[in-house]
Amino acid sequence: MIGSIASIIPPIIAIVMVLLTKRVILSLGFGILSAAILISIDGHSFFSVLGKGMIASLWDGEAFNWSNIFIMLFILLLGIITAFVSLSGGTKAFADWATKRVKTRRGAKLLTVFLGLLFFIDDYFNALAVGQIARPISDKQRVSRAQLAYFIDSTSAPICVVSPISSWGAFLIGQLAPILGAAAIVTYSPLSAFVLMAPMNFYVVATLIFVFYFAWTNVSFGGMRDHEMRAIETGELYDATKDIPGELKEDFPEHTYGRVRDLVLPIVVLILVTFTMMFITGARASGSMSIWAIFEETDVPLSLAVGGLTGALLAIVLYLSQMKRNETASWGWVGTALKTGLQSMAPAVLILFFAWALTDFIGTLETGSYLASIVERTNVSPAFLPLVLFIFGGLIAFSTGTSWGSFGILLPIAADVMIATDVSLLLPAMSAVLAGAVFGDHCSPISDTTILSATGAGCNHIDHVSTQLPYAILSALVAGFGYLVFAFTTSIMISLGALMMVMVIILIILSKRSTMPVAS
Repeated sequence: MIGSIASIIPPIIAIVMVLLTKRVILSLGFGILSAAILISIDGHSFFSVLGKGMIASLWDGEAFNWSNIFIMLFILLLGIITAFVSLSGGTKAFADWATKRVKTRRGAKLLTVFLGLLFFIDDYFNALAVGQIARPISDKQRVSRAQLAYFIDSTSAPICVVSPISSWGAFLIGQLAPILGAAAIVTYSPLSAFVLMAPMNFYVVATLIFVFYFAWTNVSFGGMRDHEMRAIETGELYDATKDIPGELKEDFPEHTYGRVRDLVLPIVVLILVTFTMMFITGARASGSMSIWAIFEETDVPLSLAVGGLTGALLAIVLYLSQMKRNETASWGWVGTALKTGLQSMAPAVLILFFAWALTDFIGTLETGSYLASIVERTNVSPAFLPLVLFIFGGLIAFSTGTSWGSFGILLPIAADVMIATDVSLLLPAMSAVLAGAVFGDHCSPISDTTILSATGAGCNHIDHVSTQLPYAILSALVAGFGYLVFAFTTSIMISLGALMMVMVIILIILSKRSTMPVAS
């Protein structure tokens, strides 16, 4: 069953059930059970396979997986920060302050997009930090949580995958080094190759253009349009009957003692401490002060956990400083806020844990390797391989829930094929792998970045997946057209020109058919 066509059954079960039942944990659980059954058929004990697989994301039998533990801790700490900045009145004060400066829905949407571009260091950090800052403003301007999640998700991985100064950039430059070295390619270094690949990533190009267009205009379509119409007409930013990660269940007492600093300082300190820790851990691990070496070796999860802990402690201290002047402040509310903050993020942590477990099972089944073997057997012209790799990169990331897994599997295959056939197509082929992986990651309900984007936005997970899916598919169709043009012309400039021309036509059609009423 391992490495065979049967290996694609568990992700298919999980993804189909998620889309049909809207019950994420149940669906992931069935995917996990089916994977454990398939693995046990090869002579392993079912219960042993299930037990080891469930805890593999946190404990491999010999040591703790501190990276995943730190990420879960960071999410819980963000819940605590959210609770205390709300309890102290910081959220309301910040929303009131921002409303005087950001007075339109367009301004709120553009602010979210620009924050997404600014926080290019890491996709996890981007998804959660941008949500914390932008949510009070977008809520005030009646931007639906579904659209907020789309903006966050579409400016996290797409920015990180083309930014050399990021955890993604460092990882990918590290991947390119042995590939280029083995091929004895001295025309460009791994860094210069990575930079040259950026404009060849047609999915990122299309996604970012669409993001700016939808932020600037009052246009939406598909399920997103329903969410936006409801937000504009009724002020309901999400479906209150569904589970919303990060949404506080407790109604804290209202008062007038909150200040903008009560929200801004914890977030700013979180960002500064996280950046500092990334630099320290990277420099210590690499033994170098080179920015590239630092970002290649930096410990992002640990940095996030330390930054989150510092921000949470500061948020608590800022609330405690109100004790003498705020008649509603009490130690009882401190305990309530801690409990409420942890509870608000518990669903997201649980979904993430199950998604990681399923990803580990899929890795054991070698689902990605099976799909990659199909690519290797594809007998097509080398010029068409970027298009083929884009499609299969999307399939692998969608099935496994991880774009990095697709990178590790397909980049060496793309390099081997192109070096053996037409080395001039090496960079476009590898760019297509990156583009497809990000596309599949955007569509997959079992992707950790999809889960975290919904969490950062305070949006129901399935609502985020279902509303973003048409947007991601539209970007993928445009990107696929670009790679198809490239197959016939082998010119990046002509392909980009054709891509832009198609996008203009699509945007004109959307502007005529999908414009919504302006919020009052």
